[in-house]
Amino acid sequence: MTVPAMTVPAMTVPVLEARDLTFRWPRSTRDCLDITALRVEPGEAVFLRGPSGSGKSTLLALIAGVLTPRAGRLKLLGHELSECAGRQRDRLRADHVGFIFQQFNLLPYRSALDNVLLSCEFSRRRAARAGEPRERARELLQRMGLGAELIARRASELSVGQQQRVAAARALIGHPDLVIADEPTSALDDAHRDAFMAILREVCAESGSALLFVSHDTRLAARFPRCLDLPALQRGSARVEGVLA
Repeated sequence: MTVPAMTVPAMTVPVLEARDLTFRWPRSTRDCLDITALRVEPGEAVFLRGPSGSGKSTLLALIAGVLTPRAGRLKLLGHELSECAGRQRDRLRADHVGFIFQQFNLLPYRSALDNVLLSCEFSRRRAARAGEPRERARELLQRMGLGAELIARRASELSVGQQQRVAAARALIGHPDLVIADEPTSALDDAHRDAFMAILREVCAESGSALLFVSHDTRLAARFPRCLDLPALQRGSARVEGVLA
């Protein structure tokens, strides 16, 4: 059964809003996340710093709807995620959020181009907003520094840095309302990192996409107008024991 696209409220509401958000792993006696407030506005670029063990990956899994909070509110584009059925969360995420995963999550047997187009295959809305999806995918990959020969290669034949840039292009296609980047420069050298950061910010600005950039690399913070520290967002009761990353 096809799940219809979810109606998104007018963009006077935050793209992302968390309040009194807590999460606790099974068999743990204490919360590993206890965030008082987090808010990302439409079109805003936010750098979220967090050292290893601070709960970055746990927070992103909550935003993606993969994990369910113990308590509190977590809204994506005005929708309370805990009140959405699983298929509704999947549709909301596919239509409105671009994820740059730390592990890339590319299909190794498909070309770089076809991997980028996956976002449009999963979302008619993203496909429509991309205009000509194949041409837009090529354009994004070329801006990421991948030429025609690399675009046609299988993902398994690309270097780690090239795969990371393919994953970024997949997240950006179709003008998502929110782009979430999880340590997206970890496999890039300094030159490619700087070029990647410039393109990421440019494409998000062109598309009107909000950007939540999550990293432990404080050198990148100066590129963002707003910077947050994940440990500082947490109440003192939260601790890092049992946190993914």
